[in-house]
Amino acid sequence: MKCKPTIRIDLDMSTTTLDPVERLLDAAENGITLIKNRDILHFSYMPDTIFHRDSEQELVTQSLMPILKQSRPSNLLVYGKPGTGKTLVVKKILSKIQNRVEKSKFPIKLIYVNSKEETTLYQLLVSFGRQLGLEEKQLPANGLSISEVFKRLLRTIDENHLNAVFVIDEIDYLADLVKKTGKDILYQLTRANERLKTGSLTFVGISNDLTFKERLDPRVLSTLGEEEIVFRTYSVEQIKKILEDRVGEAFIQNSVDSSAINLCSAMAGREHGDARRAIDLLRVAGEIAEREQKSSISEEHIRLASNKIEENKEVTALESFPLHEKLLIIAAMKSSELSTGEIYTIYKGLCKVVRQQELTQRRVTQMLSEIELSGIIYGRIVHQGIHGNTKKYKLTIPSDIVKDTFKNDLTFEDIL
Repeated sequence: MKCKPTIRIDLDMSTTTLDPVERLLDAAENGITLIKNRDILHFSYMPDTIFHRDSEQELVTQSLMPILKQSRPSNLLVYGKPGTGKTLVVKKILSKIQNRVEKSKFPIKLIYVNSKEETTLYQLLVSFGRQLGLEEKQLPANGLSISEVFKRLLRTIDENHLNAVFVIDEIDYLADLVKKTGKDILYQLTRANERLKTGSLTFVGISNDLTFKERLDPRVLSTLGEEEIVFRTYSVEQIKKILEDRVGEAFIQNSVDSSAINLCSAMAGREHGDARRAIDLLRVAGEIAEREQKSSISEEHIRLASNKIEENKEVTALESFPLHEKLLIIAAMKSSELSTGEIYTIYKGLCKVVRQQELTQRRVTQMLSEIELSGIIYGRIVHQGIHGNTKKYKLTIPSDIVKDTFKNDLTFEDIL
């Protein structure tokens, strides 16, 4: 029996309209399609050719090449701004090495983790363990000390005579975790070979932050970056070439205006030559054009995509903050610019309203610095003569975005 479409009579409009869900599904099914392969626009896609990165590919390959000669490579640090191809290049080279070593009898294990996706040191080490083949019984998801987890990883490497390569993407997040917890996993990783008898461990770190080493223990520095490679930012012309290649594979023919590609390249080029940002812009612009049932993607779709990405980024950041950091953001929202002390006074009042135990001013000062790193607030040092210096903060995003993001949380209904 066929289902009839749901018809609604709108008395005010005096028209008959299709159910909005049915209308959208019909449009998706029968309407204009611009994107033929969305996977090609995803950040994890591995293209056959990585444009404008030949010299960087050669340097990373040369650094890891001793594996093929059954030797332990030097520890490697790869730097570069976001969207400069670091992860793409390292993953491609690891994949090609893996394919070759599988044919040999030299036991190699290549392991990749992104420390931004692991919220604790324990979870990061467990991720290493799972890829080494340790199951829940051998390495539980919680309940052990960090030192015991690390000991079990090294034992597995030794017992299986493995030559392991641990790749840690966004290693700057791991450095921050180490600083917060006081448990220096990086030091243990770089000294692991002193404890291994029949296996070896090589460490590859990938970082967006060229200065992150300044936050490390000096004891780590000597062995962490035995070799270092810096990825240059892409030029506008290079980003344009990358986009043209993706457009040819991801979109139907003649569906992306050349002016849209030019604008997309220019916008991403202004932001430190970020190719990933350019591809994201193109993907979102394509989705907007499809929803509007346009036959091509224009400059206006690129601009709309840029606004949407920025707004989504801010909302995601706001939602990810713990309760007390959200209260501090709301406190900072109450005036155009406030000192640390003024924010703390407002924060204490908000805590009383929402019935939360207030944190110390020292802890709040630390949290404000952490929020500042996200870009949600901005702080500047103000000189007050004989009274010394103070830091004043202000919100960097519209207060309406904060209110709209937090409005559905009942905790804040009396303070927004």
